[in-house]
Amino acid sequence: MTEQTPSTPPFRDPHLPFAKRIDDLLQRLTLDEKLALLHQFTPAVERLGIAAWRTGQEALHGVAWMGPATVFPQAVGLGATWNTDLVRRVGEAVSKEVRAMRAHDDRVGLNVWSPTVNLLRHPLWGRNEEGYSEDPRLTSAIATAYTRGLRGDHPVYWRTAPVLKHWLAHNNETDRATSSSSVRPRVLHEYDLRAFRETVQAGAVAGVMPAYNLVNGRPNHVSPYLREHLRAWTEEELLVCSDAGAPSNLVDHEHYFDTHEEATAAALIAGVDSFTDHGTDSSQIVGRARRAYEQGLLTEADLDTAVRRQLSVRFRLGEFDPHDDPHAGTWEFDTPAHRALAREAAEQAIVLLRNDGLLPLAPDTRIAVVGLLADECKLDWYSGTLMHRSTPLEGLYERFGAERVEFAEGVDRIRLKTSAGTFLHVPEAPEAADGVRGAEGALDPALLAGRTDLPPLTTDATGTELALIDWGEDVLTLRAPDGRYLSVADDGYLRASADQPGGWIVQETFRLEPHEHGHLLRHLGTGRHVCVAADGVKVADGDPESAGPRPEVWERVVVERGEEAVRRVAERADAVLVLAGNDPHINGRETEDRTTLRLPAQQERLLRAARAVNPRTALVLVSAYPYAVDTSALPAVLWTAHGGQAAGTALARVLAGDVSPAGRLPQTWYADDADLPGLPDYDVIGSRQTYLYFEGTPLFPFGHGLSYAAFSYGDLAARVDGGSLRVTFTVTNTGDMTADEVPQLYTRALEPSVPRPRRELLAHDRVTLAPGERRELSFDVPLSAFEFWDVARGGRRLEPGRYDLLVGASSEDVRLRTTLRLDGEPGAPRPVAHRGLEGADFDEQSGALIVDRTRTAGDAVTPQEGRTAELVYRHCDFGDGVTRVDVTVAGAGVVELSLDGGAPLAVLTLDTATATPYDYTSLGADVAVEGVHDVHLRLRGPLRLAHVGFSG
Repeated sequence: MTEQTPSTPPFRDPHLPFAKRIDDLLQRLTLDEKLALLHQFTPAVERLGIAAWRTGQEALHGVAWMGPATVFPQAVGLGATWNTDLVRRVGEAVSKEVRAMRAHDDRVGLNVWSPTVNLLRHPLWGRNEEGYSEDPRLTSAIATAYTRGLRGDHPVYWRTAPVLKHWLAHNNETDRATSSSSVRPRVLHEYDLRAFRETVQAGAVAGVMPAYNLVNGRPNHVSPYLREHLRAWTEEELLVCSDAGAPSNLVDHEHYFDTHEEATAAALIAGVDSFTDHGTDSSQIVGRARRAYEQGLLTEADLDTAVRRQLSVRFRLGEFDPHDDPHAGTWEFDTPAHRALAREAAEQAIVLLRNDGLLPLAPDTRIAVVGLLADECKLDWYSGTLMHRSTPLEGLYERFGAERVEFAEGVDRIRLKTSAGTFLHVPEAPEAADGVRGAEGALDPALLAGRTDLPPLTTDATGTELALIDWGEDVLTLRAPDGRYLSVADDGYLRASADQPGGWIVQETFRLEPHEHGHLLRHLGTGRHVCVAADGVKVADGDPESAGPRPEVWERVVVERGEEAVRRVAERADAVLVLAGNDPHINGRETEDRTTLRLPAQQERLLRAARAVNPRTALVLVSAYPYAVDTSALPAVLWTAHGGQAAGTALARVLAGDVSPAGRLPQTWYADDADLPGLPDYDVIGSRQTYLYFEGTPLFPFGHGLSYAAFSYGDLAARVDGGSLRVTFTVTNTGDMTADEVPQLYTRALEPSVPRPRRELLAHDRVTLAPGERRELSFDVPLSAFEFWDVARGGRRLEPGRYDLLVGASSEDVRLRTTLRLDGEPGAPRPVAHRGLEGADFDEQSGALIVDRTRTAGDAVTPQEGRTAELVYRHCDFGDGVTRVDVTVAGAGVVELSLDGGAPLAVLTLDTATATPYDYTSLGADVAVEGVHDVHLRLRGPLRLAHVGFSG
């Protein structure tokens, strides 16, 4: 590094603090240059020597979308390790590969859009694979570890700049860009905000990405929570990057604003700093922001605030100090250490759910390996391209020897016969036909087109035998004998061209629909039926008046049922492994929620077929989410998320006993769909969701996972020291092999004044113990972990009283317990005579939704469509008495007030609707109330209630 010369501008001086350097650079930028920096793809400022830059590099479990990279287990699998040290090392490896890839491909960005900290509240959420856990504390622990690995350890310069996704309360894909999550204050503060808060406060986060949805009637991209909460948690400049297309959604889909200029200004003022919209074309966003500025909706100070936050990240990444950047020479990519780490992570993610002695398998076991996932190494939307690949079948061949392993996939093998008597035929592909989707990388893989360099399908006298795979809900894939999947390209022709189902809109899925004496074959990606044309097989023209070929009526000719092949190999084996699960691009993924917990029917049939001929049948679930499966008759059950490049090797080592399984479930596995509330119901307290509140019997509880070893617990002690609680206990490996154990500490309030969790995770650890080894563990828990959000005071409160401490191997497998009494702040009745009631601060509700009081701030309550909203506010203190009630309302409808569930005390009617939902008026009535009562409100009609006041 050379000495600074008089001509060196201060923003180039590495001896100055970043803040002063950014001040200097900001005052050098013109208005047009600042506006250009608001888009995801920012142009160079050549006159100042500033390079072009972009936000956003996907790296959820490895570098995604940019070609070959090390592929680690899915995020939910990393959550299942319960191992923060491991996840930190994974983050470190990923960030080093980001740096190494960027060195030869400047499309690779250093602003990493990972991890996802949305809580796995509901197992039918399509993006379950992207989160870590249903528990906020575990989620924040894993997310903090990953972000620390991504950031690096240097005190000044960051290896990558991680952005947390997706702010906030985002757990449904159905109508995700227009639906509103109704989140009461307790759920907001105790649940949804918590995972973000604790991760941000840990200090390794560069920013967040708002989600597509609305929360309490207001789009996340204009949420006051960005200012009120997110930016209050840290003194760091956080960069808020919009989700793709979300700024336009504010007008085009959500209709929250009338013009894009208003929407852009509102989002920027709320705290969005970088706008991801219209791909690489920045002209639309820059034009909107310029017009908003010209219309007085934005000031240059507003622009400076957003640009400052982006520059802060770029300075921390070393862009302006290339000679001082310790990460500039990082070349670690696909190293032996990274490969070993991928295997270690895959091993640690495996959860043994049930074992009656079948596992581990002896070395001389003859194994039948069956099922749709047996010879697959599936990727998801946020995976990189595999450089190494290990399927369960390949791992078992390697570990037990090919001569001891027999395989049957269990697919139905069929031919499709036309009404003319010919059969669907897959032409022979040219030798150079092999190809992997996305191998070259793409800034937006949604734009990758299907292949047209292969011959379209035809028909002939014999046809081609196809593997038909039913993924549930009648969604099928069809695979040619050479392993290629039938797909449809932009020209509409069917080809055997895809290495796997995939893409933003999957083009490899079909549905056979009964029709006359056969079936129509509908291509789900286009929604059109398949027809036979003179030049090949294609999807029908979308115009019903077209003179083109009509949809073909097909006869499904079954050559072999999958169950038949499974029975043949299962009855010859000492043990059967049924590999079942999901394809991450089908029936549960981004843009598509699941509809059921059940395994697809075809896979249930395969499991029954194997079990019928061989009772030594184990089920291995490879999936991005939980299933509801009857496991009572199975001697062993395992679950793993899609485990990345080393999944098969890792599974084989666990099955063989080379490694004892020690993964733990990061979310509750429910026994039946009936156990679940509706997917859009975000009130985890009121609808008793997750292990925190669920009162039924789960299939497998949160934190569950078995081992080949056995462990005993003892010597529990707990004491309060100042503002924290120290808990100590011992764990001893009483088994005969070295194994990991995951001790977990939970609490529950024994005398709560409001509904509190049945139990709540306070701390955990993952420890390795040799046979006979005994170790003392200690957890220091801040007393703030025992607080709850008291709606009566609008803040957190530690309630005095008795609390159970529960130590064990899962949320239900409790080995030790003790009770302690904590001092705190006693509750007090709501001082409603002085403060009144905010509509959304209820204790209980039914039939109500929380909505936006105004477009910029505040909450109101409204009835769900077609229902009466019932709200209860406990322990309201009217003092010496009040004589009047006034309600602040908008819309039209009725507010009915009663006390303690008695007869109505006042009925207030707004007959004439206000001009807009945000035009509030006051209605009043005389009442006579004193003392402490529970206030009950009923709301009817399209009415918004913001506040209830009492006077007199």
